[in-house]
Amino acid sequence: MTTTKKPRASALAQSKSSSKTANKTAAKTASKKTRTAQPAFVQRHVAVVGAGMAGVACARTLVQAGHRVTLIEKSRGLGGRMATRRTEFGGFDHGTQYFTVRDERFAKALETAQTVVRPWSANTVRVLDDKGRVLASAPPPTEPHFVAKPGMSALVNYWAEPLVQPALHGKLAASTLTGTRVTHIERDALHPEQWQLRAEDTDGGQHVLGGFDRIVLAMPHLQTHDLLLASGHSPELRHQLDAVQVAPCWTLMVAYPNAMQPGLPHLGPQWNAARSVHHRISWLARENSKPGREPIERWTVQASPAWSIKHLEDDEERVKAKLLKGFAEITGIRATPTHAVVHRWRFAQTQKPLGLSHIYDQDLGIGLCGDWCLGHRVEDAFVSGLELALAMA
Repeated sequence: MTTTKKPRASALAQSKSSSKTANKTAAKTASKKTRTAQPAFVQRHVAVVGAGMAGVACARTLVQAGHRVTLIEKSRGLGGRMATRRTEFGGFDHGTQYFTVRDERFAKALETAQTVVRPWSANTVRVLDDKGRVLASAPPPTEPHFVAKPGMSALVNYWAEPLVQPALHGKLAASTLTGTRVTHIERDALHPEQWQLRAEDTDGGQHVLGGFDRIVLAMPHLQTHDLLLASGHSPELRHQLDAVQVAPCWTLMVAYPNAMQPGLPHLGPQWNAARSVHHRISWLARENSKPGREPIERWTVQASPAWSIKHLEDDEERVKAKLLKGFAEITGIRATPTHAVVHRWRFAQTQKPLGLSHIYDQDLGIGLCGDWCLGHRVEDAFVSGLELALAMA
C-alpha cells in the first residue's frame, strides 16, 4: 500500500507567510502607483485679450504654468488705466494715481519689481467747497501708498517684458500684439475644437488669429459684454455682467514750467494731493511730488463720477475749460498753464463690482477678468487675473 506523506506544519506556515508577504507587497505597490499617478500636463494655447494689470497678471501666470500665451492689446502700449502720458514737460499719471498692498500674493509679486516701485507719502486733505477751504485733514494713512517710476505704466511694462521679448527670457512660449483690436470670437475654421479671433489693426487691416484652446477677456465689462454679444456666444456669461456698474472719468493734465524760475514762490497749495467734494472735481495730485518724476510743476485733476457721466459726450475744449475753472477755485492757481489737455476714460471707477474674482466657463474655455470683478483698485485687477489663470492652469 502506498502512503502519502502529509506536508509538515512548518512548511505550511512558511508557505502562508510568503503568500501574505507577497500580497502585502503587491498591495503597497498598487497603492503607491495610485497615489503617484497624475494626469499628463497638456500645454494649451491661450489668447489673452487686454494688456492691463489683470491681463498681464493672467498671462504671466499661465506662461509660468507652462502654457503658450498670445497677449493682444488694442492700444499701442500696455498698461490699461495704469497709464502714463508723456509730454515735453514730464509725465502724467492720468489714470491710476497710486496703489496699496493688502493681498500677500500681490506683495510677493511686487518683490520682483522693486526697481520700479516707490512709496509716495502725499499729504492728502479734503477740501470743503469751491473756494478750496479745508474740510479736514485726512487721517494718517493706515497703509502705505505706492507708485511706479518713472510713471504708473512702468509696473505693468516691467511685468510684461518677458511676454514682449520672450527670446531674452529663455525663449518663453509667449508673444504680444499691440495695436490690435479683437472684433469677433469664433470657432477655428481648421480645428473646430479650438478658437480663432478676428481682429483689426490701427491701419484698418483685417486679420484672423487662430489655434487657441482658451480665451481670456481682460477688458472693461461693457466691452467684454459687447464682444461676446457680437460673437453670439454664451448668454450666461453676458448676463453675469449685467449688475456691474463702472463710472467714467474726465481727466485734466496741466503743466506750469515757468513756476520753476528762481525767486518765484511755491505755486499753489502746500498739499500735494486732495480728495475734493467740489461738484466737478474729486481728485487732484501734484505729479512732481511723486518719486522718480520730473521737477516741472504738473497737476493731474480727475472729475467726479457724477460730473463725468453728465458731461461724457461734451466737446473736449468745453470740458477742459470747466475743469480748469474748478481747479483754479480749489487750488488758487489762476495762472494760465503752458500745457493743458483732457482725457476721457469711459470705464474708470467701479461703482458696483461683480463680487467674484473672475468668471470662467470651462466647457467653452472662455474666462473673464478685470478690476471690475472685485473693485477698482490695482490690486483687485492683479488678483482677478491671477485667480483666473490658476483656475485655467
